[in-house]
Amino acid sequence: MTDTLDQSSGLHAENEGYQQSLGRRQVQMIAIGGAIGTGLFLGTGSRLQSTGPALVLSYAFVGLVAYFLMRALGELVLHRPTSGAFVSYMREFFGEKAAYVTGWMYWLNWALTGIAELSAVGVYVKHWLPDMPSWLTVLIALAVVLAVNLLSAKAFGEFEFWASILKVGAIVVFLVVGLVLVVGRFDIGGHRAGFDNLWSNPGGFWPASGDYHWWGPILVMSGVVFAYAAIEMVGVAAGEMSDPKREVPKAVNSVIFRIGVFYCGSLLLLVSMLPTDQYNGDTSPFVRVFGALGWNWMGDVIQAVLIVAAMSSLNSGLYSTGRVLRSLGMSKQAPPFTTRMSGSGVPWAGIIMTSVVYVFGAVLNAVDPDAFETALEAAALGVIFTWATIFLCQLRLRRLSDSGVIPASPFRMPGSPWTSYFGLAFLAFVIVGMAISGWQSSPEFWHKTNFIVVVFGIPIIAALLVGGWFIAKPKVLAHTGGRIGPVWDTKG
Repeated sequence: MTDTLDQSSGLHAENEGYQQSLGRRQVQMIAIGGAIGTGLFLGTGSRLQSTGPALVLSYAFVGLVAYFLMRALGELVLHRPTSGAFVSYMREFFGEKAAYVTGWMYWLNWALTGIAELSAVGVYVKHWLPDMPSWLTVLIALAVVLAVNLLSAKAFGEFEFWASILKVGAIVVFLVVGLVLVVGRFDIGGHRAGFDNLWSNPGGFWPASGDYHWWGPILVMSGVVFAYAAIEMVGVAAGEMSDPKREVPKAVNSVIFRIGVFYCGSLLLLVSMLPTDQYNGDTSPFVRVFGALGWNWMGDVIQAVLIVAAMSSLNSGLYSTGRVLRSLGMSKQAPPFTTRMSGSGVPWAGIIMTSVVYVFGAVLNAVDPDAFETALEAAALGVIFTWATIFLCQLRLRRLSDSGVIPASPFRMPGSPWTSYFGLAFLAFVIVGMAISGWQSSPEFWHKTNFIVVVFGIPIIAALLVGGWFIAKPKVLAHTGGRIGPVWDTKG
């Protein structure tokens, strides 16, 4: 029992030094902002072109999985709020090795995703300043989000609050304008808007002829899942909320509403306004619609929102990796300097470490975009792994609470364990879907990016993690007194 108490108190130790300064409005906007990003503003264009109107169903289905994920995370957070989030829960329920793998996979995801967002800012800025060097844009963008993160958690929350206000405002304006145009059946660039475009679209609602395949809306779900990446940020922020027991349930329960309105509502209007073959991956579908209306100024506004969305993602990446690295560092699974914190409760060392990687990555992207594209797709594996850990930890928590070993969380996931099993099965499908879509993407083998990432990337990442654990394990054993298993067993 003493060993268990020591380990349990160690879990709470990683929260020391943080300040619970995130208030109600910031938490709600962090939750909303995590569901709105470049995956909606830009990524939907190529998917509409390749899939057709049935993409609405694809986003709705993955949105349901995302809701189950957030309910699973909510049960974990109200069991024990912690800035270590998924790393800390894996340590509690599956042991130190599982925590090590989870932490570094999550860091890999954000490190590579952040590089992409940083590079994207450079591209977006050229819309207004075509002669501005990308390297200068990258440095300015990084300096801004780095300064915000190094100030305090409250500064991070304020940045996300206003970024979310802008993103939500842009979507709301589009929804209002789009609904008026569709209901009024206005002419948009030579095409009459209307809900009948859902089935009169070239190929129909679910295109299955010509360049389309009947499995398109199903297979595209393996890519749609990444549009929802970052909604799990609420879990990381929970350790610095002033009242997580009140705020987390509200944030989680509103996820399904946000997904239904912002994603599915926007997509429904987009396919009702223009044929889906009018969209592409190079231009935001929102910019395309406003351009067809002759409202080029509104297209400029969307371009500005794209910059805000990318900066918001960068901000979230620095925030979360700093805290995850500190959790790893306190358990001797990351370099010792990652545990350092400022007087305002900011794990600045981990944030600086990620920032350095961002700069080198942006250089790599400029030198060899093809090599970086493969690395970016590998980041997708981090998203899948993180989501899987949330479902696994929820299953373990529920099993222990149902056995009376630990108190039940006051915010329990509905339909457990079947909803978590469903989520895990879907994530397995995503891996398979990535391989299949990657194989179909190009006739040239080395351009089948997703296939290469799944078939070669997973074994390579696994080998690196095994090697890293081999190096870290002696320090972890010394730190824990030889106790590297889960905190709880079926007896307590």
